[in-house]
Amino acid sequence: MRFKLIIAGLCAIGTFSVPARAASLLDYVGQCVPFARAASGIQIYGDAWTWWDKAAGVYQRGETPRSGAVIVFARTARLPLGHVAVISRVVDRRVVMVTHANWSRQNGERGHAEQDVTLTDVSPYNDWSEVKVWYRDMEGLGSTVYPTYGFIYGKPVARGTAARPAPELTRRNPDYVGALIDAYR
Repeated sequence: MRFKLIIAGLCAIGTFSVPARAASLLDYVGQCVPFARAASGIQIYGDAWTWWDKAAGVYQRGETPRSGAVIVFARTARLPLGHVAVISRVVDRRVVMVTHANWSRQNGERGHAEQDVTLTDVSPYNDWSEVKVWYRDMEGLGSTVYPTYGFIYGKPVARGTAARPAPELTRRNPDYVGALIDAYR
């Protein structure tokens, strides 16, 4: 399997390919944007925080998490380019699992893909406008609250083919109990 995508915004312009010898998309090491594009099938380019506006009129958007949708994190001092992650599972109305890249450190370096990571809605109105994310270095939810714009769904607004998420978005048996414990402890 080979994906060829143009990287713009988060790093120098070039191409991202999942090598033919790679076992899966989860072997990827790099920025969140090309990973989210390959994992979700949603074809948006540019810095992560720009995805929300770029999706307007192109893809459906909303406040409800769905498997395969991309959640767009706003630009902040901690995330100057924002962040994008793909919803791999909906656990309950305030807890989902995401598959994303370039969040936690693995073996001392950033950029690795992570599958089925807990993300919880901590917004006062239950609208997913503020979230906390599981962070490997803490082995639990981080303490930082991140603002988000919402979810981009793979269905185009006008006619067109819906995006197809990668089959590696979720494990066969994800740890729902662990996700709930992380979110509600």
